[in-house]
Amino acid sequence: MKAGEANFLVFLNNAKQFSIPIFQRMYSWQKEECQQLWDDIIRTGSNIQTPSHFIGSIVYIGGIAKVIDPEPFMVIDGQQRLTTITLLLEALAREIESQKDIKLIEGFTPEAIRNQYLLNQYGNDERHYKLILTQTDKETLIKIVSQREASIINGSIRIFENFEFFKEKIKTLKGDLGTLCNGLAKLMIVDVSLDRTQDNPQLIFESMNSTGRELSQADLIRNFILMGLSQDLQNDLYKNYWRPMEIEFGQEGYDNQFNQFIRHYLTVKTGEIPIFNKVYDEFKKYSHSLETEDSSLYTLVSDIRKFAGYYCGMALGKEPNKQLADAFQDLRELRVDVAYPLLLEIYEDYQHNLLSEQDFVTVVRLIESYVFRRSVCNIPTNSMNKTFANFSKNIDKTNYLESVKAQFLLLPSYRRFPDDEEFERNLIVRDLYNFPRRSYWLRKLENYDRKEKISVTDYTIEHIMPQNANLSEEWRQSLGPDWERIHKTWLHTLGNLTLTGYNSEYSDRPFNQKRDMEGGFKQSPLKLNRDLGELDDWNEVTIQERAERLSREALEVWAAPKLDDLTLSNYRFQKEKPTVYSIENYPSIAQGKPMRQLFEAFRKEVLALDPVITEEYLKVYIAFKAETNIVDVIPREKYLTLTLNMLFSEIDDPKGICRDVSNVGRWGNGDVEVKLSAFEELPYVIGLVRQALEKQLGNGNSDQN
Repeated sequence: MKAGEANFLVFLNNAKQFSIPIFQRMYSWQKEECQQLWDDIIRTGSNIQTPSHFIGSIVYIGGIAKVIDPEPFMVIDGQQRLTTITLLLEALAREIESQKDIKLIEGFTPEAIRNQYLLNQYGNDERHYKLILTQTDKETLIKIVSQREASIINGSIRIFENFEFFKEKIKTLKGDLGTLCNGLAKLMIVDVSLDRTQDNPQLIFESMNSTGRELSQADLIRNFILMGLSQDLQNDLYKNYWRPMEIEFGQEGYDNQFNQFIRHYLTVKTGEIPIFNKVYDEFKKYSHSLETEDSSLYTLVSDIRKFAGYYCGMALGKEPNKQLADAFQDLRELRVDVAYPLLLEIYEDYQHNLLSEQDFVTVVRLIESYVFRRSVCNIPTNSMNKTFANFSKNIDKTNYLESVKAQFLLLPSYRRFPDDEEFERNLIVRDLYNFPRRSYWLRKLENYDRKEKISVTDYTIEHIMPQNANLSEEWRQSLGPDWERIHKTWLHTLGNLTLTGYNSEYSDRPFNQKRDMEGGFKQSPLKLNRDLGELDDWNEVTIQERAERLSREALEVWAAPKLDDLTLSNYRFQKEKPTVYSIENYPSIAQGKPMRQLFEAFRKEVLALDPVITEEYLKVYIAFKAETNIVDVIPREKYLTLTLNMLFSEIDDPKGICRDVSNVGRWGNGDVEVKLSAFEELPYVIGLVRQALEKQLGNGNSDQN
């Protein structure tokens, strides 16, 4: 490696050509970064006391030295700055050309700018250009520096927009270009040249802390796979697998959507949910666990490409099958991203004919119902990542749909699929006006069982009983003497909400006017309004009756899985484990022993924390579990030794009675040990156990991280 300080324009002039390798990300700087660069250049150019401005490093693999037709430098880091300043220089050259009477600045004539910094005067074809980007970026940049018409249509959005940005910024200088040219002449870089035979470009790439936009997890993964391969293998993998993914994800959404996808992909492959900013690290671990020969690289990249296609169908609206596309659209509107790992695996099974198209649609609809019902019932959502990540482990793929239904029905309390009674009860009284996705549930109710679907965006939500707290006398009489309570209780609930195209005309009018006016409820084409045109009054009774009718319909819209008791019992039996030991197997808490009553009291308090908790008597200790062990009890003659299943750094223990046993041999699970020897200690100890429970349920530390 050779590194040294260099003037950027001198560096650009001396180089024949820079090439961005195919494994590099596309140009991604936005107006914010361009504005910052512009401000830095203008500030530096206007200050005589500032000798230079450092803009970062340009790291490249040097080409093989040749007198004739030398190989281009392959850029490892610095593409964003090289491209952005190239756009700025071309915009500057065009502005100078357009001003006939402009005062020329030495070294900054249009010919000098282009021949020194943008073009290789005697190069042919692509060798004519100083900077060669990849794919769409390349075509758009070549058109710009060749002074041909470039368009945002079928071109690089970022390059086109940033070029237009610099053209506008230069026009604001009104012909006084000295400050800009002076600032450009002061730009400095660290020139880092790598030797392909001695340096490891991937390690250097990973360790870069360059200025500008931070490398995404997608960038790092692509480079990890492609960097270091032969040029032919790079080109083949990129052209046939990686480039189609980039196109499918789109220029604007590639980084973010690919990061999301690869996280879900790793969850499917490893069974573990990667932390967002550790996706690249987890991908490397997964890749290293596979064979690393060229053939296995093809297998890995081909598999990623295949699952990316599933993801784009589900998450980006590119599913060709109409039934599945509609189901995925509802999931996107409901924002059920946490279900994508499960759906990716099911999609793969669908492709291998392990379940039919209709069964796949039914499974997607069950996931939608599960998420919506839980939201209506206000059940915390932060455990759903783990629910969906582990869901497929218990699917019987020889009896796919039935086992999925059973799995949903057997989910324990905090992960439960709300039954019809719970869902209907909550739906009637829930504030649905301030519900995060109210257009979703209104659209679903209106369009259920309709062949001709309506677009909710053409209508606005209407409060039949007006929102105005200062209700008119007509409304007060209609609601009765208890009108204030009725208004407060039912205003934003299911029974009082509908859709209309006449919201402003309805205003706070009495019900009979809303019903009978032009465009009123009697004339409404909407299914939600059919019963309203037949009512004589609007009060607490009619609000509740309408809510009950709509909630019964909602049970079909968001249907729960149904299995008979015998079928479900077969799956329940498979999940149960026989108890080998009992309390009588522990002499220290045998009947009549001092610790027996304390253990019974502790046991009662722990089981009361949540219905999901179960107990299991093992050879040495008693385990209290939710998904896994929460607290393990080792009975002693004079106390109970409790092991809490959490890190010692996670426990909140103001009294300081817990002990870190992370490096101590022990029975039980977890790094926190506490001794319980008296009844008066019980409330505090139960508080410690509750922390372990909440951590496992996700209430204390969301598993969205």
